[in-house]
Amino acid sequence: MHLDDPRFPPLLEARPVKAPRRPFAEACRLVRAGELGAGDLLWSRNTARAELAVVLEPEVALERALQMGPLMMVALGDCLGALAPPKVAIHYRWPGGILLNGALAGAVRLAAPGAALAEVPRWLVAGAELDIAAPRKERTEWSRTSLEEEAGRGLTRTDILQSLSAHFLTWLNIWQEEGFRPVHDQWLFRAEGREAPARFARGREEIEGRVVGLDEGAGLLLETGAGRVQSLDLLPHVEVAEPSRAAP
Repeated sequence: MHLDDPRFPPLLEARPVKAPRRPFAEACRLVRAGELGAGDLLWSRNTARAELAVVLEPEVALERALQMGPLMMVALGDCLGALAPPKVAIHYRWPGGILLNGALAGAVRLAAPGAALAEVPRWLVAGAELDIAAPRKERTEWSRTSLEEEAGRGLTRTDILQSLSAHFLTWLNIWQEEGFRPVHDQWLFRAEGREAPARFARGREEIEGRVVGLDEGAGLLLETGAGRVQSLDLLPHVEVAEPSRAAP
């Protein structure tokens, strides 16, 4: 199936990636090698999945830079909300899952060099992926779905990537001007577990509670009973693409 290449906003320097290479892994590899910088975007030519990864060079500490995770989720949610029919319910499963009608269809990932939360990281990679086409074989894993299964045929990888990149820049501008609160509120509006308790992994254990928000490090705030609120850190879910520097 031939598709026209996506048209990305001029602020982003886009480069295509051919399968089996994946944009997120390639972006991490190339930014470590010094071959990518702020505003570089890698995207996949795979037509069965929409995938991109954006390189950022934060000017804030890693703790705040982790807010790019929910920001990318909100951008993808707004993209789908604009393109998919109203019958498709869109939710966010912390730390990075994208749900369509209650089943997992995509994910957002973050990678950074080893750094303390209070340090400004040299770079950050924010990636997003969404399954477009239904699998050719009969599905046996009903916890997963695809855009085609939930919205029907018609939306393509190119449609998603063009819209996602534009929404990402819009939300990045809002974040820079107004801070995390608008991103937080939009994320919470579609958060799985906001209306009824849900279960989340904490190390090897699971914790159940109602989602009440995110902290400044994009960690999950859960009300677990009797008004008690617990926080689940996002940092363990961030891929460390370089080893931490040894302590002096």
